[in-house]
Amino acid sequence: MARILVIEDEQDISGLIRYNLEKEGHHLAVSHNGEEGLAQARTFKPELVVLDLMLPGMQGLDVLRRMKADDRLKHAPVIILSAKASETDRIIGLEIGADDYVMKPFSVKELASRVKAVLRRAAAPETGPKIFTCKGLVVDFDSVSVKLNGKPVHLSPYEFKILGFLALHPGRAWSREELLSNVWKDDAFVQPRTVDVHIRRLRALIEKDAKKPFYIQTVRGFGYIFGVEP
Repeated sequence: MARILVIEDEQDISGLIRYNLEKEGHHLAVSHNGEEGLAQARTFKPELVVLDLMLPGMQGLDVLRRMKADDRLKHAPVIILSAKASETDRIIGLEIGADDYVMKPFSVKELASRVKAVLRRAAAPETGPKIFTCKGLVVDFDSVSVKLNGKPVHLSPYEFKILGFLALHPGRAWSREELLSNVWKDDAFVQPRTVDVHIRRLRALIEKDAKKPFYIQTVRGFGYIFGVEP
């Protein structure tokens, strides 16, 4: 069970979410605007945030940007709630650091399933080496942290899981579907396009030239490979 912060200005929606997730055993806190949500996140220390995009005052994407720039909040997974249906909106949210995107109107059962899946995916790997090193890249599975040439690299939980999985299988090409199966496990809501979004953001953070990647390379027409031997 987890501490979950809901930042949603529509009180009937936030109340419905709170009631149903508390029935699942989670501990809930609710904020009705972005500024209040950020302040509450720093004291409540959520293990997951459910964030509406259309908020009074500070918009949801700005809340997300500030969370990912804050060392106290950056590791908390975020599920976006939004009535915006365009693919562009989803991609922007994922690239900023959101972990999932749920469209309004939504099923409470679906949201509960997404919450469960995100919390499961955010867990650190339980097996394998404690630390992986390769050409200046250090992946520490115990502290769930990454350094590149001695400098910290701040990744979302999904970015860390993808990097960790690929790094543990250097030289082996994985299709998008295989990455979904191994990283996202049995979450039926995640689409292959999500893999591309996370890989693009991951490359922007660890590659010297994202257009000519050194670590995570594209296998044209198939998927991705960690192409450097440790």
